[in-house]
Order: sequence, then structure tokens, then C-alpha cells
Amino acid sequence: MKAMVWTRYGPPEVLQLQEVKTPIPKDNQVRIRIRATTVTAGDCEMRKLRLPLFLGLPMRVYAGIRKPVRITVLGQEFAGEIESVGKDVTGFAAGDRVFGAPGFGLGCYAEYICLPEAGGDGVVAAMPASMSHEEAAAVPFGAMEALHFLKRAHIRPGEQVLVNGAGGSIGTFGVQLAKHYGAEVTAVDSEGKLGMLRSIGPIHWSRQRRLTGTSRPGRSWGI
Repeated sequence: MKAMVWTRYGPPEVLQLQEVKTPIPKDNQVRIRIRATTVTAGDCEMRKLRLPLFLGLPMRVYAGIRKPVRITVLGQEFAGEIESVGKDVTGFAAGDRVFGAPGFGLGCYAEYICLPEAGGDGVVAAMPASMSHEEAAAVPFGAMEALHFLKRAHIRPGEQVLVNGAGGSIGTFGVQLAKHYGAEVTAVDSEGKLGMLRSIGPIHWSRQRRLTGTSRPGRSWGI
């Protein structure tokens, strides 16, 4: 199969299209034909390994001191179809449309990936029929993080929720999920994201000011 192989730490050019061995699913795994994936900030930070020392050092120890060894294919989200299943798999069948996240092992910049039907740090779920592969691939990371923290908050209808950084991958899902729970949402982010944030349906908006890192007045918006 073809994959974008992570050959060393550095700029986008360190990702090279190569032929690699097609993975074979274990008894509890499904093999997924990936139709769409995403390029996230996390992928880019790992590729460059430009992280704070307390994160970068253990990441380099895990992935490879001089170059990536344990993780050689990046990619944190996918959408596609089940191509084959292991003998112990009961919840999926060949041809099922699925989306999800592979967990810390990554691996979505490839034609195929094998993941457990359940368990592990990844997740595979049936893809809604109304979604395209491109739409579904952009959901898993942001949506799962937002859902996790909102569930911990035990939001009730009528409560007020502020989502700071609402224009990011987690924030946009946080706004919509909080509204789904019946909350009154205030979404805060930079002025350039105002139109998008209004389009996903927050209830109220107002203009706010904050100080940027350059000590000059910048603008954020509450919506």
C-alpha cells in the first residue's frame, strides 16, 4: 500500500510517499480502507518535534532519538470503509462505512489501517449515512475531546457555558454540543472567526477586548 512515511523530524518535506507493507488484521481487528484523513496541529508539532522540553524529550525517546522509528506514519483521524475483519470481530462487516481515531499509534496517512473493534486507545464507529468521508474525518479528535469535558461538567438545560478558543477543533464542537444540552453559550475567539461561530448557532454575541502578547489591544468576540 502507499503511505506518507515520516522519515525524520523537520519540515513537510520529511514526509515521503512510499510503498509499505499492507497491514493484516489480528483476530480482534478490522482493516479499514482510508478514504479521507486530516492534517492537525498535533501532526505538525510531532513532525517538527518543536515542543516544550517536558513534552518533546519523552516524545523523542518514544518515537526515536535521531529519527522516527516506533511511529513512522502520522495522522490522527480517518474515515473510510471496512475492507476485512478478524475472526473474533462481531460488530462490523466488510463494506461498513466507519470513522474514528487510531489513538497514540497514529497511522492515518496511509491507504489502510488495522484497529481493534473495541478497546485500546483508538476508536472505530459507524459513519452517519448523511456525511461524506471528508466531513466525517474532521470529527473524531475535536468532538471526542469536547464531549468528554462537557460530560464531566454535567451541563443542565438553561445553564450558562463559556467556551474559550471556540473557533478551534475542540471549541467548535464544544459550542454545538453545549447548545444541544440546552445551555446558553458564550463563545470567545478572535474576530476573524466571528462569522463561522455565528453560523454554528450560539445564542448571544457581544464585542469584547483583550490584551495580546504584544501588549497592544486585540479583539475577541463573545457570541
